[in-house]
Amino acid sequence: MSRYMMIMRVDPAAAADFADVDFSEVIESMGRYNEELIKAGVMLAGEGLCEPEDGFVVDFGADPPVVTDGPYTEAKELFNGFWIIETSSAEEAKQWARKCPLGPGVKLEVRRVSETEEFDTDNPWIQKEIQWRADLAEKAAQTARVAAGR
Repeated sequence: MSRYMMIMRVDPAAAADFADVDFSEVIESMGRYNEELIKAGVMLAGEGLCEPEDGFVVDFGADPPVVTDGPYTEAKELFNGFWIIETSSAEEAKQWARKCPLGPGVKLEVRRVSETEEFDTDNPWIQKEIQWRADLAEKAAQTARVAAGR
């Protein structure tokens, strides 16, 4: 199994066209899509993002890095949300990406998420990464047990 990140990118001109769309319809179509991903057992995470005015960019081309508050006038496309899915193949990830209820002016960039096993596991930082992930998984399991009242 491999994990893939599907990154939603919206052309700013297309985003202006969305102003006339009933947002409850957008939520409903995305909700149905997310439910399909969950029922199929492939969705690991997914989030929409707030408007660029609420964010900032850190440019490491200078020392110290320069922070610029949004919106980002130089952006050709805005990163509006993402999903992380786990599928048996790149072809299956493509099939899920094609099903996403998006329209003109919107693209999904799909990239495989690297796994720690792909790196030199003798490296102390990779060993720490493996331990951090195990600690986070245990913390999530504890939270789930508490929430379930056990």
